[in-house]
Amino acid sequence: MTDSHIHDVVIIGYGPVGQSLAILLGERGYDVAVYERWPSLYPLPRAVFHDHEIRRVFHAMGIGEEIEAISQPSAKYQWFNADWKTLVEIDWSAESISDGPVGYLFNQPSLEALLDRKAKSLATVSVNQGWEAVDLRQQADYCEVTLRRSHNENGTWVLTDETRTVRARYVVGADGANSFVRKSLGITFEDLGFQEDWLVIDLQPHEGVKLDVPDIGQWCNPARPTTMVPGGPGYRRWEFMRLPHETREEMQTSEKVWSLLSKWVTPEQATLVRYALYTFRSLIAENWRERRVLLAGDAAHQMPPFMGQGMCSGLRDAWNLAWRFDLILKGIARDDVLDGYTPERRPQVRAVIDASIAMGQVVCISDPEQAARRDASYLSGDVPPLPPFPGLTDGLIRIEQNSADGGIAGQLSVHGQVRNDGEVMRYDEAIGNGFHVIALDADPDLHLDRETLATLARIGARSIGVTRDESKVVAGRVLYDVSGKYQTFFAEHGAKAMIVRPDYYVFGAVDTLSDLPTLAGMLTSRLALSGEPDRSAEGVGALEA
Repeated sequence: MTDSHIHDVVIIGYGPVGQSLAILLGERGYDVAVYERWPSLYPLPRAVFHDHEIRRVFHAMGIGEEIEAISQPSAKYQWFNADWKTLVEIDWSAESISDGPVGYLFNQPSLEALLDRKAKSLATVSVNQGWEAVDLRQQADYCEVTLRRSHNENGTWVLTDETRTVRARYVVGADGANSFVRKSLGITFEDLGFQEDWLVIDLQPHEGVKLDVPDIGQWCNPARPTTMVPGGPGYRRWEFMRLPHETREEMQTSEKVWSLLSKWVTPEQATLVRYALYTFRSLIAENWRERRVLLAGDAAHQMPPFMGQGMCSGLRDAWNLAWRFDLILKGIARDDVLDGYTPERRPQVRAVIDASIAMGQVVCISDPEQAARRDASYLSGDVPPLPPFPGLTDGLIRIEQNSADGGIAGQLSVHGQVRNDGEVMRYDEAIGNGFHVIALDADPDLHLDRETLATLARIGARSIGVTRDESKVVAGRVLYDVSGKYQTFFAEHGAKAMIVRPDYYVFGAVDTLSDLPTLAGMLTSRLALSGEPDRSAEGVGALEA
C-alpha cells in the first residue's frame, strides 16, 4: 500500500534522538511521521548523562520540569589510579554557562517514556512502532520509504509480509549504529581507531542501602579499568573493561557480574537491572546529508563513553536540524540551508570523539608499567588540562570571529535569569526560541534601520536588551540581568551586541551598536532566504503580549 499523502518529515528511529526531533518539529505544527522497527520502547538503561546544553534543549521542548524529576545534578568526575590517588578531577557540579551545573545523571527508560508521552501528545506527530524500513527512494520533490510490519514470534520479532510506503519532503535516519538509512545511501563510516569491550551493569540498591563508592569515578586500575556512576535517581552503574585473556562469553554470565561487583555490592544489597557487553568504538559518517535525506545520532557517529557525550551529540543533531527545517517548511529559506548541517555538526562531533578517545586511552591501560608512567605524569602535573568543549567552527557563523581561534562566533551563548516587570524567570522562558538579537544596556531595535528590521522579522528574529543598570530597564525590551552572566559574557568578548541562533550558538557579535545592521545583513545573506521581505515591519519584537 502506498500512501499518497506527503508528510513534512519522516523520521526513521524512535530512540531519544528521533523522539526529540519529532517533538521539536511537532511543537511547531509540522506533519511528522516516525517509524521504529521495535514495537515498544527499549526497556533497559543505556545513556546516563546529559550536559547543561541539552538541559536547555529539554526546556525548549517544554519538559524541563519533568526532566528535573527523573534526573540529578552531577558531582565531581574523578579519575583514580590503582591506589586511589586522584589523577584527574572534572567538576561537573560547577555552575555552567547555561544557568545550572555542568551535568546531570538520569535513567534512560524514564527519559524515553517521558519523550514518548510528549511526542504522542502532539496532534501533528504520528508514531508508528513495529515497522522496519526496508527501502528508500528519492524523487525530485519528495522521498518514498517502504516499511514492513514486524511481530512477536516465540519471543523474537520477525518481519511479516505486510508493507506500506510513505512519502515525505525529507527523511531523517535516526536509526542507530546499524542504520538502514545510512546504508541505503551508501554513506561509509570513518573509523578513528578506538575499540574496546566493556561490560555495562545497571542495578538498583535496596531501600536504605548506602554503597561505599565514589559518586562518579574512573578507577584507572590496570588490573581492571572500572567506571562507577549513578544511573539516575535510585540506580547505580558499573562498567568493567574486558581483559585480553577473557572471552566475550564468560563476561556475560551472572556469576561473572557479581564476581566483578563483589568489591562494592552484593546480591543482598541490590537488584540487578541488566548487564550487557558493549564494544565501544569511534566512528563518524563521511557525509550526513544526501539531498532530501539526513542522518542524526548513532546513525552518523559513535564514540567511547568517557565524556558522556554519545546521546548529547545526537540531541545536538536534532536541535540543529529542527531550526533549519523550520525555516524551510515555513517557506522562509530554500533547502540550501541544510548544506550547513554536516559542516557544523561533523567537526564538533569529531572533536568530541577525539577527546573521548584521548580520555579512553588514559583509562583503558591494562599494562602495569604503562599505567605507572601515566600515573607519574598526572601526579606530577605534567599533563595539561582538558581543552574547553568545542564550539562550531564552520557553517552559519561569522567566520572571522571563529571559536576555533578564541572568538565568540560558534560558541554556546550564555543563559541566565532575567527580571521583567518585576518577575524573575529563565531567559528562554521570557523570550521564545528563535534567532535573537541581544544588546548590552540598550534596545537593539533603536540601532537597526527599517529594512534590517523587516528582514529580521522574516526569519522570526526577536530582539532584546539586557542590563545590570536599573535605570536602563524597559519592560519587555531591556531586561534586568539578575545574575550578571550576560554582562560578564559580553565583557569577556568585548561585545556590545550579538546575534544568537535558535540552537543557542552565537552567529557573531559587534563591539559598537552602529555595526549591528551590518552583522544582521551578514546573517540574512547566508540563510538562503526565498521571496521578498515584508518591508512593513516596525520592529523585530521581544516579549509577546
